[in-house]
Amino acid sequence: MVESVEEAKERIAELREEIRYHDRKYYVEDHPEIDDHEYDMLMAELKTLEEKYPEQITSDSPTQRIAPMDTARFQAVEHKTPMLSLDNTYNHGELREFHERVCRLLGVDDVEYVMELKMDGLGVALLYENRVLQRGATRGDGVMGEDITANLKTIRSIPLKLSDQTVLSNIEARGEVYMPRDGFEAMNEERLKEGEEPFANPRNAAAGTVRQKDPKVVAQRPLDISVYHLSHHPGVELKTHWECMDELRKAGFRVSENMTKVSGIREALEYIDLWENKKDELNYEIDGIVIKVNDLEQQERLGATSKHPRWAIAYKYPAVRKTTVINDIDVQVGRTGKLTPVAMLEPVQLSGTTVSRASLHNEDEIERKDVRVGDTVLVEKAGEIIPQVVKVITEKRDGSQKIFEMPRECPVCGSRAARLEEEVARRCVNAQCPAQLKERLEYWGSRDAMDIEGLGPKLLGKLVDKGAVRSIADIYRLGKIQLVSVERMADKSARNILKAIQESKEQGLARVIQGLGIKYVGKRSADILARHYGTMDRIMEADKNELEDIHEIGPKIAESIVSFLEDERNIELIERLKEAGVRMDVGVDEVLTLLEGKKFVLTGSLDGYTRDQAAQLIERYGGRVTSSISGSTDYLVVGSKPGSKLDKAKKLGITVLDEDGFRHLLDQG
Repeated sequence: MVESVEEAKERIAELREEIRYHDRKYYVEDHPEIDDHEYDMLMAELKTLEEKYPEQITSDSPTQRIAPMDTARFQAVEHKTPMLSLDNTYNHGELREFHERVCRLLGVDDVEYVMELKMDGLGVALLYENRVLQRGATRGDGVMGEDITANLKTIRSIPLKLSDQTVLSNIEARGEVYMPRDGFEAMNEERLKEGEEPFANPRNAAAGTVRQKDPKVVAQRPLDISVYHLSHHPGVELKTHWECMDELRKAGFRVSENMTKVSGIREALEYIDLWENKKDELNYEIDGIVIKVNDLEQQERLGATSKHPRWAIAYKYPAVRKTTVINDIDVQVGRTGKLTPVAMLEPVQLSGTTVSRASLHNEDEIERKDVRVGDTVLVEKAGEIIPQVVKVITEKRDGSQKIFEMPRECPVCGSRAARLEEEVARRCVNAQCPAQLKERLEYWGSRDAMDIEGLGPKLLGKLVDKGAVRSIADIYRLGKIQLVSVERMADKSARNILKAIQESKEQGLARVIQGLGIKYVGKRSADILARHYGTMDRIMEADKNELEDIHEIGPKIAESIVSFLEDERNIELIERLKEAGVRMDVGVDEVLTLLEGKKFVLTGSLDGYTRDQAAQLIERYGGRVTSSISGSTDYLVVGSKPGSKLDKAKKLGITVLDEDGFRHLLDQG
């Protein structure tokens, strides 16, 4: 147990080093040595000590990864050395010319190269002073970039402090921020469940994420980084790029696991050909191979143009493109109601597969490319995965081509297809649309919504296919005979599912709102709406302006709610759920609005609640929990070892509650 400031200082240093070690083992080396609970206990102890001794908090502490952005806009910063882009080559002949030019300029017969996979992400520069991360910036124009330090600190594979295993201390390192394929797919699935637009590809997702204004959003997304260059290392004598990468690895960075040294152009071409066939096996996207002269003295002699270094080049794998004809344009309805135009193509062979369809994304994209039925078009596989129309060959038009217009009604159910403000896509507003039904049923029964245990996608799929369920409301009309006949399940299993369905009727208004799957309305918005209005009827009577005035709702969510509740089929669904006995209120409104609009800060350790439990209670009663004390804070809830927040609260005259006072406040409801 820590008894003095010196002991606390020593223990804090020990914890930081231990956590940094385990961060590296988990996030960089993919070889964890302790389980999540043990790691969480170390982090919790460090946070507690730092709260008690705030003067010991430093910017490189593992607790400081998620911090507020300092300014509303990203500040321009200058790189230590120009962050040049690489010149590109697209075939073996051009790469041989590069090799011959390098040999001629150096006056040698052959050269040793380092070969690295070219990740498709966003380039950044990381500046360290005395081993501590000081700044992270985008490439920008190569000379000046944008300071995104707060966002980059959330990426766990970026060390906040360099390991003492390296000789590096004051450096600038370059890396590529990217999003792994599995993380990208999981994130998009979650966005679809929440009614949000999925990202088009991992690169766009990574680039958009690092420029978010809120680091908390960045921390929730699966970003990673691979460091590829040591651009500034004064006072450290290194002879080769390979040595630089080895020191960066020792420092705690992730570097390319597939990096290799080759002698001459023949081995370089063999490496390129090898990865052209293997690149789809990777958990991240690459768009080529980077070839670098290994010797740093040779790099310096070769120098650079105003745009590109002469000692490195990127070999880009060519996208396979072919021409074909658009026979028709079909409109598909996705699981979130999104209408997507799809080009029905004259079949063509691309990358070993027959392609007969290609997404046209949305009506704006069709208009921008001027795509018409009957057009001859150039198609390719984006990332060799998704077929897309690259361009229209207008010279092939003969006057028979037809201009396409997106339907204003859902092609599946005939309901209105609305285009919400600031959205490029049209969406079917009917929650009972057959095209969306299975996904909506699954979401209704999910843990985040009505939490109906046993009502999984396999069973729901069979119930829909058999016609036993045609809307969410039909779930509450199911009987044991239907379940047993469809799924061939045991009587006991059927009874358990029916019991779970009955119990779900009492989940309350917030879960009903969330379960309906209204676009942009997630758990937080559903809770706010339930607390504010108390009943579904009152929500249905609200107009857009009234909804916009609610804190944290805003115009986009308000428009989506109004659009959803204007549709007759959705109104019918809500009425049928009421008739089935599904609860459409929150009970006693006075209880839930007891702390409406009040801001709380929690500090220290509580005996009767965890931090999460206390925060959930506050939010349930209408309050908000923030992380820092300010003049707008209403209450500071204090546990044992409260730290500096207590002193600040007293200076600002904020009401301080101990655990008994907090419990008494809740008991007033």
